[in-house]
Amino acid sequence: MFSAIRQVILSQHKTYEGKPIGEMKYTPKITEKRWNKDRELEIRKLWDEEGIYEFYFDPEDPRPVIVIDTPPPYPSGKWHVGGAAHYTQIDMVGRYFRMKGYNVFLPFYADRNGLPVEVQVEKVKKINPHELAKTPEGREKFLNLCREFLDSVERELVNVWRRLGCSFYYIKDGTDSPKYRRITQATFIELWEKGLIYEAERPVNWCPRCRTTLSDAELERKEEETLLCYIKFKVKETGENIVIATTRPELLGACDAVIYNPKDERYHYLQGKHAIVPIYNKEVRIIEHPEAKPEFGTGLVMVCSFGDQRDIRLFKELNLKPVILIDKGGRLNEKSGILKGLKVKEARNEIIKELKKRGLLVKTEKVKHSIPVCWRCKTPVEFIHEKEYFLKQLEFKDKLKKVIDKMAFYPEHHKRKLIDWVESISTDWPISRSRYYGTEIPLWKCGKCGTIILPKPGKYYVPWREKCPIEKCLKCGASSENMIGEKKVFDTWFDSSISPLYVSGYLRNKEFFEKAFGNIMRPQGLDIISTWLYFSILRVYQITGKPAFRWVRITGMGLDEKGEAMHKSKGNVIDPDPFVEKYGADAFRFWAAAASKLGSDYRFSEQTIKSGSLFATKLWNIARFISAFPEPKKEEVVLRPLDLMILEELNNLIEKCDKAYSELDVYEPANSIYQFIWNVFASHYLEAAKRRAYNRDKKYGEAEQKAAWYTLHTVLKCTLKLLAPIMPYITDYLWRKMYSAKSIHIEEFPKPNPEWNKGYAKLLKKFMEVNSAIWGYKKRSNISFAQPIKGVIFIPEEMKPLADDIKELHRLEEIRFGKPKAKGLKIDEDVYLVK
Repeated sequence: MFSAIRQVILSQHKTYEGKPIGEMKYTPKITEKRWNKDRELEIRKLWDEEGIYEFYFDPEDPRPVIVIDTPPPYPSGKWHVGGAAHYTQIDMVGRYFRMKGYNVFLPFYADRNGLPVEVQVEKVKKINPHELAKTPEGREKFLNLCREFLDSVERELVNVWRRLGCSFYYIKDGTDSPKYRRITQATFIELWEKGLIYEAERPVNWCPRCRTTLSDAELERKEEETLLCYIKFKVKETGENIVIATTRPELLGACDAVIYNPKDERYHYLQGKHAIVPIYNKEVRIIEHPEAKPEFGTGLVMVCSFGDQRDIRLFKELNLKPVILIDKGGRLNEKSGILKGLKVKEARNEIIKELKKRGLLVKTEKVKHSIPVCWRCKTPVEFIHEKEYFLKQLEFKDKLKKVIDKMAFYPEHHKRKLIDWVESISTDWPISRSRYYGTEIPLWKCGKCGTIILPKPGKYYVPWREKCPIEKCLKCGASSENMIGEKKVFDTWFDSSISPLYVSGYLRNKEFFEKAFGNIMRPQGLDIISTWLYFSILRVYQITGKPAFRWVRITGMGLDEKGEAMHKSKGNVIDPDPFVEKYGADAFRFWAAAASKLGSDYRFSEQTIKSGSLFATKLWNIARFISAFPEPKKEEVVLRPLDLMILEELNNLIEKCDKAYSELDVYEPANSIYQFIWNVFASHYLEAAKRRAYNRDKKYGEAEQKAAWYTLHTVLKCTLKLLAPIMPYITDYLWRKMYSAKSIHIEEFPKPNPEWNKGYAKLLKKFMEVNSAIWGYKKRSNISFAQPIKGVIFIPEEMKPLADDIKELHRLEEIRFGKPKAKGLKIDEDVYLVK
């Protein structure tokens, strides 16, 4: 059953075939005088009825498959304009490849695992998940609360992209679904069996607020002001005092060495001696080491477990014995003595007081330094010993760089950021988390001998809730009743990093996977190169031995109108809804495409959205004018140089847009199509061909008149197709109204026509300059554009092929070429008027 809008389109889709030209009244097929953005909602319904964005795979389908690994957004809140623009750009790329003949799988699903939802539920429900999850029932309750919150936000995101005209194929099985999680678990089991995953206790990045391990990629840096404390240590052998400067005096009890730089001659005499740590009276070695910076503090540095990543490296290198003073909640433990039970900052203040009291504090200085913080809650990270599961990555660094070289990056320079990250990696990836809303680690441990037991891949396991599927321990023979299910979950990036495998049918659809894998595109933001992109490349390579992607498209950050990043805390988050409501989705999409070059940050601009709205109106008016004329057959026309000039320029536009789209860029097409339609086609060709199209004075022959019609329709049809990926609503409406009952979005992308390349496009620039010069003269002289100019106009010799069109356009009495011999009025550099 046809929708109301489709019935309207079909009822007005007429043909002029067989009607004599002299009897035509040239009434526009498009009767409405302006584009109404509310039609976008009707067109969206029409797309849904027709199912044109449903994805079907048939092994016999000859079309090549492209899978776009759409970033599964985290439904922690509504998109701001930057996020909405990012997803519309991805849709534009997908639409282009469909028109190029690819069977494009453009999925949308949500990334629902991890910390963000837990933090949201904690705040909203005012609950402590660590307390609640002490029982299976409490943990289940917390998971249900997370699920309910995610469901509500995900619905909002779907509504946003649908309103924006995106053509995603909605998959309701997000990353928290059994369907997705069983694949994550299967890859874990496979990598474990390959010996790439192991369990170990070692220093990890720890967020006291979230109470979980963090990978290096999940750390952010924050500048903060703190005190640099100059503290007296005593040298055991001489009894003298030495002074050490530190920003972490609360870690004095964890100091296990003092170092100085070998090039620092001030301290050579301390080599082999020992220092006594104040308050704790612990004897530690004084060692030469290049990590000490002579210019920092006094040049002497205390090495503690663990103040930073340097301490971790030094403890391992120097074989020092760590003493962990900070517990998982971010408080000092019993090993800290007088600081027990205090939070880190409280402990810092307390130890400074105690040092002053004992005469051990020489001075303090205010300094600014950079510290690591949790990516999610911004809490300063501590370094503690924790038993976690680790995925090997250090041994893959060189192999990954070779794999990365096999992928096409757009823009190319962002590839360097990924390479730099790979080169900076210094530890294996801790993939386990002491949290709850995530994919469970699929293993059990024997309660008698501690043997780790892995199940067979293929189903989704919940070890903390389920009985071990293996009947007895393979090592000691203990029954499954003695098996203890793992309570930890995976790092969310361990889940997200299999997205290219998930969307290409891995472990589910062998035929589709074989055809799709190798043709996967990754569109994503610059900010997650070190996380989602890197981890995906690592994981896919470890599983398949091949590159994860054929193309990688990297966008910059969406910024507010002042060029600042949008954050709730800053109060500068811009909601896209009011602008879509005011100007329409196509106008918003125009801004999203035209805002900046691919890879650069894109600044929000209501003015550009308004320009998009005006562009839609301009396009409507052009189409309405052209709709008054029938579209003749090619063999009925005799093209004039003016027609060939605009058609050759159209060829250039097609080539430019095709190249840009194929390189995943929408900036060049948006701006080039806008300039061509508005400033070239409408302002110059259409004005020059208008009188020939109507031919009311019968000055032109039928073939010449039809040539104008043919050119007008050809340019409109091609530019509608070129623009369709960017502004899908108005282009589809006009297409159906004028050319077909079927959608423009199932049409083929335009191809250049070599028959139009007769060399006339080189006249276009001068043609436009001549027109502008004459219009400018008329305006200055208060002559209406429809009035003739008395006298002789001289134009450049090269414009002879277009002389009749220029004369007709401007109502000129006579045209001559070159420079006049008699004195004339210079209208422009190459245009003269002699009266």
